[in-house]
Amino acid sequence: MGGMPPIAAPATLPGTARRMAAPAWLVMVLVCAGQFLVVLDVSVVNVALPAMRTGLGLSELGLQWIVNAYVITFAGFMLLGGRAADLFGRKRVFVLGLALFTVASLGGGLAQQPWQLIAARTVQGIGAAVLSPATLTILTTSFPAGPARTRAIATWTAVGAGGGAVGGLVGGVLTEFLSWRWVLLINVPVGALVLAGAVLWLTESRQGAARRLDVPGAVLVTAGLALVAYGIVQTETVGWASAAALLPLVAGLVVIAVFLAVEARTKAPLMPLALFRVRSVSSANGAMVLAGAAMFSMWYFLSLYVQNVLGYRPLEAGLSFIPHSLSIVLGSTIGPRLMNRVGAKTLAVTGAVISASGMAWQGTMDIHGTYLGTILGPGILMALGAGLTATPIAAIATSGADPADQGLVSGLINTSRQMGGALGLSVLSTVAATRSAAGHGPKALVDGYGLAFHVGGGILLGSIVLMVLALPRRPADAAHD
Repeated sequence: MGGMPPIAAPATLPGTARRMAAPAWLVMVLVCAGQFLVVLDVSVVNVALPAMRTGLGLSELGLQWIVNAYVITFAGFMLLGGRAADLFGRKRVFVLGLALFTVASLGGGLAQQPWQLIAARTVQGIGAAVLSPATLTILTTSFPAGPARTRAIATWTAVGAGGGAVGGLVGGVLTEFLSWRWVLLINVPVGALVLAGAVLWLTESRQGAARRLDVPGAVLVTAGLALVAYGIVQTETVGWASAAALLPLVAGLVVIAVFLAVEARTKAPLMPLALFRVRSVSSANGAMVLAGAAMFSMWYFLSLYVQNVLGYRPLEAGLSFIPHSLSIVLGSTIGPRLMNRVGAKTLAVTGAVISASGMAWQGTMDIHGTYLGTILGPGILMALGAGLTATPIAAIATSGADPADQGLVSGLINTSRQMGGALGLSVLSTVAATRSAAGHGPKALVDGYGLAFHVGGGILLGSIVLMVLALPRRPADAAHD
């Protein structure tokens, strides 16, 4: 990374705003650190969930919303964050999002009531949604197309993947030796440090003329997604035929339909529907929704399995995920090299097949499982496949987009991943709870977790079929489809 040339100040900046650009490695460190925090907070709470439940008296429903409150607002506002970065400046939006995320982390760490923690996680998700698209857009607009940009995206992907994977270890260490509160409070000093570096070293850039943001669109898509997820979760206790489940489900679908109608008519849409006429954008995002639905829940169910069934302490649970972390980082790191040799489409399909194989294997776990026989092998396959899949899908999605829409497309591919993850967690948690309710004790829990992995593998197979049928063969081909 140190051999990369310094990043020149964008030509769109006025002369008074230009200054000596920071070296490429420093810009990479700052934006990847921001992305690391964002992704870390998706998974860092998983190991701490039992301690959070004890400390604040959370219900089963509340426990799940500690995860979903963050993921849903993250997904729903990410398109707004991507467009804001294009219009108002990548550095400005990066700093704003990081500041909001850091303050919300402080609030969550100091929460005294369940609703306070869920509210803080909601605000964290908004901050993450503003921050994350800016991190990728800074890279894609700062490095020229070709090997330099590919390496930059690969590093960003690897760091993000590592943040999600290492979340279990970080959460386990902090919960074991300090308190569950520190899984959130740790963001405060790190966020402040990155914030200071961003203010001092990042240079400003923007694309496009000034125009209004589609805030109603962001609110509608977030509300629709939240209602659908809530309705799915309600089926765990009241069933699919109950009004308590059907009403929020139908309301959520209606709100999403209204969102699409608004986007089709507004002059400055949050999500220009015409963008989906580009084959690379529509097919890659569809595949990412399904892949995210399957892969996101892996850490959640593994954390519950090793603690609730195998009796691991938080630290032991975190340590058990180290090989998974290394595998997902390895997959993300070698992905660009393999992509240049076999093509983005082939690599994405191969990675998804590897991950689906791991899920099928993990679904065979039982109450007498061992680390070497039950956790290590399938975990490595699931994580390695996830790492191999992410980079080529992201490359295909952004390959056909206009430079002025890079922030939007970057936000869209991340939205698809998080949206799929939120809905997938709701669906798979419902599947697991329904199966577990049919029995008693640890055996019932294992049956539920195992079924969740098998259903997740089936969802991933659907993603594979979509990739084979719809993804362009090479990213370079996407613009011509």
